[in-house]
Amino acid sequence: MTKKRIFLLAMVFLILGMLVYLQFRTWSRFDWPTFLRVTGGISSAHLGAAIAIVYLTYVLRGLRWQIFLRPVARPRLARMVPPQFIGFAGLALLGRPGEFIRPYLIAKRENLPVSSQLAVWTVERIFDIGAFAVLMAIDVFFFLGRVPLPNQVRSRLQIGGGILIALVALMGVTAWAVKRNSKGVSEWLEAVLGRISGKLARSLGHRIHAFGEGLNTIHDGSAFLQLAGVSLGIWFLIAVTYREVLHAYPMLQAPALHAMNLPRVLLLIGASMIGSMLQLPAVGGGSQLATISVMSSPAIFGIPQEQAVSAGMMLWIVTFFTCVPVGLFFSHHARLSLRKLTVDSHREPDQVPLQTPMQTSDLRERKQLTSVD
Repeated sequence: MTKKRIFLLAMVFLILGMLVYLQFRTWSRFDWPTFLRVTGGISSAHLGAAIAIVYLTYVLRGLRWQIFLRPVARPRLARMVPPQFIGFAGLALLGRPGEFIRPYLIAKRENLPVSSQLAVWTVERIFDIGAFAVLMAIDVFFFLGRVPLPNQVRSRLQIGGGILIALVALMGVTAWAVKRNSKGVSEWLEAVLGRISGKLARSLGHRIHAFGEGLNTIHDGSAFLQLAGVSLGIWFLIAVTYREVLHAYPMLQAPALHAMNLPRVLLLIGASMIGSMLQLPAVGGGSQLATISVMSSPAIFGIPQEQAVSAGMMLWIVTFFTCVPVGLFFSHHARLSLRKLTVDSHREPDQVPLQTPMQTSDLRERKQLTSVD
């Protein structure tokens, strides 16, 4: 074990120790009877509506991928939806290693290069970031004026909104440059970084070129507008899902949660997204902790801690784990193994064959990749 690895592990354990200590101090003052009383009064109708909306977002994700594939394939929407559920179920159950299941599965089912669908996956992420940034900017500059927030917090949010718009604009310009000349951009990047690390330069150059290929799936302005509209719809529905979950709590016992309208919910989603980037390896928890911290912060929402913890856990379950039963159903129907899909999807794209020698059970599983409905 290298000194660098020992140092990183020591830092991780130190951070974990501090978190455990802080959590122990917090939970020792936690009012469990209040937590159980509030959680027990949740409305099943609101939760059912939230789950239905979450499922609708997976359908829209399938529609978005269908639009991406139009230049090279014409799959039915019914073929695009199951991979979304299977992929997100793998992400929920297996963590970050399950991220590439969706592009891998779609590539195999549509007989396309895996690298091309990894490029589509990258472009999809950019549309997600851009769509949420647009909604967040609209929220910060047009609707948060009606939300009672300290002037310092409001000022910081507006600065953050401006930075977010600038980043999205930068991403758009970069994507446009790569789309016009991905080979030239990748060669320039390799030449610049090659002086530092040839391996890093070649890797980034390959990724830039693949990203450019993914951008070629946006074949005209109409496709771009459709992709943008679907992406905005997905994130608007996610915000509605958050609101439904928060409004599922009894009004008399949790009035602060019922005060969470869409402008406030978008701030909460932003905190959750930032938290998801700060998860410890093999530990996670960043998204939930960020959501709970923002809700219980006196300077922002001031929701009582017991209600914030209950709502944060419920949001996590509804938005992240409710896809698992449907995803497992589709994977069982197609005789797929999530673990095997995860392993296969992390091979080098050019080294993943369409057909390879394997045991009889594995061969049957691979053949089912083209028949998931």
